[in-house]
Amino acid sequence: MFSFKRFMMDLVLYRKAMLISFLIFAAGVALGAANADALTRLILPDLEKLGEYSRQLSQTETPELHFFTFIFLNNALKSVAIMVLGGLLGLLPGIFLLMNGVALGYVVAAASSRGEHVLDLIVRGLLPHGIIEIPAILIASGFGLQFGYLVIKSLGERGARDPGERTVDWRGFFTAFCRGACWVVLLLVIAAVIESTLTFYLVGS
Repeated sequence: MFSFKRFMMDLVLYRKAMLISFLIFAAGVALGAANADALTRLILPDLEKLGEYSRQLSQTETPELHFFTFIFLNNALKSVAIMVLGGLLGLLPGIFLLMNGVALGYVVAAASSRGEHVLDLIVRGLLPHGIIEIPAILIASGFGLQFGYLVIKSLGERGARDPGERTVDWRGFFTAFCRGACWVVLLLVIAAVIESTLTFYLVGS
């Protein structure tokens, strides 16, 4: 049930939702990069709070362990929640993707405006863990969007006289949904390990 091959087949089956997930995120990145100055007042307070919390964690006796716990729980809980809450017509995954994309675009654009080396920021601060973390979040959101689509489709088919006319396979979807959740969490474990060790070392060096 939880084989990686079946998981990849699920991604192909729901490829439209996964593509929409990517496009919304990409639109958010573009929006954040293009409107960095206008978004400063909106995003900067949250980034400052995150930076302060990061400094507090780095001063603990075992910063890597504390970073791992914080990063993993934050990403895993949000990702699984977005998958489940996607049943509310798919609205929340879309908002989640857009806001995360905006935040990433803002960070990169703001670093560039301060004269920082953007390529260095991406290679050392984002790429090591982001190459796993971002796809995992996109996949989780894709499942959430698919969930919302199926809910809308199911509501539209409620008036069908013959149950055989209903095309939504809830059993098949929830099997794929649970499998997807497990693989997303596993990918986020790997990403959190990388971010709390390799990225932590690269950014701090």
